[in-house]
Amino acid sequence: MRCLVWGAGAIGGTMGAYLARAGHDVTMVDNVDEHVAAINRSGIRITGPIAEFTQRVPAFTPATIVGEWDTIMLATKAHHTEAATRALLPHLATTGCVISVQNGLNELTIAEIVGAERTVGAFVNFGADYMEPGVILHGSRAAVVVGEIDGRITPRVIAIRDAWRDFDDRAIVTPNIWGYLWGKEAYGAMLFATALTNESIADALAMPAYRHLYVALAREILAVAKARGVTPEAFDGFDPAAYLPASGPGAAERSLDDLVAHNRRSAKTHSGIWRDLAVRKRPTEVDAQLGIVATLGRESGVATPLTGRLVELIHEIERGTRPQSIATLDALAAIAPAKANE
Repeated sequence: MRCLVWGAGAIGGTMGAYLARAGHDVTMVDNVDEHVAAINRSGIRITGPIAEFTQRVPAFTPATIVGEWDTIMLATKAHHTEAATRALLPHLATTGCVISVQNGLNELTIAEIVGAERTVGAFVNFGADYMEPGVILHGSRAAVVVGEIDGRITPRVIAIRDAWRDFDDRAIVTPNIWGYLWGKEAYGAMLFATALTNESIADALAMPAYRHLYVALAREILAVAKARGVTPEAFDGFDPAAYLPASGPGAAERSLDDLVAHNRRSAKTHSGIWRDLAVRKRPTEVDAQLGIVATLGRESGVATPLTGRLVELIHEIERGTRPQSIATLDALAAIAPAKANE
């Protein structure tokens, strides 16, 4: 596969490095000059428990990249999707496609800019962190899924799947990519909640006092998905069916236990959201990931008070008016139903 990776951070840098190591023709673009310089000087280094290697790969800034590609993997933060898609558009071949390897429902935005026929959906859940210029931590393996946004199984998504198996041999094609993306939205809401604190993902999800909150958050997101005619898919311990009101006794608890176990196996202990707030001191993807859910909920007549309050709390941490603490998580839990079945 000849591909351009637009955004060479945690996700794009990891996938691009593995693909290049396997012999694919990979070029990287990133807007951090120091990162681009480090990659061109010494290669991109992948570290962590999964693999240790350094891969040579050409890297450019958006201002210096020249050429066209049939396959562009967009791996920026969700809130940069519109600007990044417009920037990469001159480099997308007429018959090419943009694959979103991001968190969120960014395929909606990408399709508006490049056209639905040139937009491919993807779901990736592996753990990775940008550590410093030229260095990415690959902390855990997890689901890697690709699919057409209209549900067809086409030769191009099969070809992408086949290439991506050089990154993870369990990569699959799905006719329900929106189901995976909405499932990740529900799980992602939990991750945003854990980032209100300084606890690890596993420790925060394991706390009995907040499990009713995690269940209620997931239910809000899943209610919006249902209103939009989407059936969410299960992945990596997250079973959306377990959080529905009709699920059997203990189903949500078992799913949360599975999520705790999955995250304890990862060298990536905290979410990228937490890292943006606590380490990189920059805005998170909260509006692009959860704000859009609240908007789609209003359009569908589904109330999302917890999601809306979570967005507010994240913004307060970004502005420095609230700390990352258990007290901030308490502020969200205070408006959640006391019991999962309420």
